[in-house]
Amino acid sequence: MKIAIIGTGYVGLTSGTCLAKIGHDVICVDNDAARIDTLNRGEMPIFEPGLPEIIAEVRTAGRLRFTTDIRPAVAESTVSFIAVGTPPRENGQPDLTYVEHVARDIAASIHDYHLVVEKSTVPVQTGKWVRTTIERYNKAGTPFDVASNPEFLREGSAVDDFLHPDRIVVGVESERARKLMAEVYAPIDAPIVFTDLASAELIKHASNAFLSMKISFANALSIVCEASGADIRKVCGGVGMDKRIGRSFLDAGIGYGGFCFPKDLSAFIAIASDLGYDFRLLKEVEAVNDDMKRRFVRKIQAVLWNLRDKNVGVLGLAFKPNTDDMRFAPSIDIINALVREGAKVRAFDPQSMSRARSLLPDITYCSRAEDVANEADVLAVVTEWPEFRKLDMAALKQRMRLPIICDGRNLFERSEVEKLGFTYIGVGR
Repeated sequence: MKIAIIGTGYVGLTSGTCLAKIGHDVICVDNDAARIDTLNRGEMPIFEPGLPEIIAEVRTAGRLRFTTDIRPAVAESTVSFIAVGTPPRENGQPDLTYVEHVARDIAASIHDYHLVVEKSTVPVQTGKWVRTTIERYNKAGTPFDVASNPEFLREGSAVDDFLHPDRIVVGVESERARKLMAEVYAPIDAPIVFTDLASAELIKHASNAFLSMKISFANALSIVCEASGADIRKVCGGVGMDKRIGRSFLDAGIGYGGFCFPKDLSAFIAIASDLGYDFRLLKEVEAVNDDMKRRFVRKIQAVLWNLRDKNVGVLGLAFKPNTDDMRFAPSIDIINALVREGAKVRAFDPQSMSRARSLLPDITYCSRAEDVANEADVLAVVTEWPEFRKLDMAALKQRMRLPIICDGRNLFERSEVEKLGFTYIGVGR
């Protein structure tokens, strides 16, 4: 099947590449000419494990192309996926300007029956507006359908999530659209959940809101654990063994980040408000998440007495391991707070430092993880990259001015580092 993917961000690029991998003829479109040039040179604009290899494979096979010209890409395709950005406005509502522009371009491009699929995370009832927009600008009256196919891709494991998903959610309005979407995903061995448009749109926001809630619950619980002398890892391990609850997303730390959870949670709160409901539960989820970053800074401050002229070595900047994404990364608020208090920050991240430099210009970037420990008064773990566990902690201690670790991700074992003479401060431990 010939498919157009509009937008080559994390979602669009991964989705287009994986659809080509399972046999479709895919054209990826973006209005960012520099980004398309990068992709056409065989280079990657993002870091996502496994993606470069598949792109090279399917481009060689002739099943994946990149272009800035949306109209011919749509015209020669049967299905178009809208995967453009929906950045948050100041009130928390997502900005759907790009979605509307793409819908107008699609309306002007189709000449045979066409299926238009929402892939971007959008508020409930967006599908109706996409349909209305296409109807208004589709002067030839070409028949079309609108579907919703929300993504559930985790950065760092997006390829596997696409090719081996728990489920595929598809909202449709016609049997013709249903059959087409079943054909699109036929090569993937996973249950397809067919719903109406509104339900599919809500499933995405509800899923991210619930996962955010689990993280904030674990973080709130960690505060109780610290006050009572309990260990959050043992508590969540015991709680997570209950099949009704599950262990995933019950890891306490400095809060969630990335583009999806913060943006989607704020959007869902705003959507509920527009529909007449004050979603106070999710507002508290946001509040707990914000508080964990402030608590982490206070822990560092408390162990050092004050922060002015103290050297803080930061391990990790990206919002999670196996990605270079700095959007809404907890490191931004944490490091900015440290700098405001007069601390001198040295930082290292395996992938995200080029993206971090413009966001965090007032710190020193190190070429190796070990170098953040040079004359450090405290070592702060912000992102749980697996390679940090392999660091020679005894050697790090020799580089530091004070042997203190403030572990915001519970990456290290307290007993092991304390044997080496470190003062260890974790989360909920």
